[in-house]
Amino acid sequence: MASWLPETLFEIVGQGPAPSKDYYQLLVTRSQVIFRWWKISLRSEYRSAKPGEAKESHEDFLENSHLQVQIALIFGPRILDYVFNLCEGNVDFLERLSDKLLLKIISYLDLEDIARLSQTSRRFSKLCRSDKLWELIVESACDVTPDLRALAKDMGWRQMFFTSKLQLQRQIRKRKQRQESQDDSYF
Repeated sequence: MASWLPETLFEIVGQGPAPSKDYYQLLVTRSQVIFRWWKISLRSEYRSAKPGEAKESHEDFLENSHLQVQIALIFGPRILDYVFNLCEGNVDFLERLSDKLLLKIISYLDLEDIARLSQTSRRFSKLCRSDKLWELIVESACDVTPDLRALAKDMGWRQMFFTSKLQLQRQIRKRKQRQESQDDSYF
């Protein structure tokens, strides 16, 4: 696996399926899969139960069907598939990029591509709707004046991008008039 990857590739915590109150942690490092559990119970026979831990190498995890079933029951089949991919060396490098870098990359896409990308995951949906992305797009498309920046602060960069120039000019004019009338009322 790539040496520049962080030691911890994936971590998730959660509670077991009802009626269990047990707490679980799944940690995937560059070389191991670590599964931890804590028994939570009011019953006297479980009060002295100590936390448990199972450590497996990636290769051993791929062959350990018992541990795989546990993970699927607690965290779901999608998490199990993701852990399988990590253990097989299939790392999603795009998912590991910072939001700042992804926003810069997304800002170069066509609008149709941004719309499609926003449907691929929650993270990309959030990024594609973020004001920071639309600020980058607007700044690359035109000169941003202080008036335009102030208007964007009020209405949002995305809304501003999809608003026609005439409407923007009208809104800037109204905003200036409001500010002037507020300034006059102070004197």
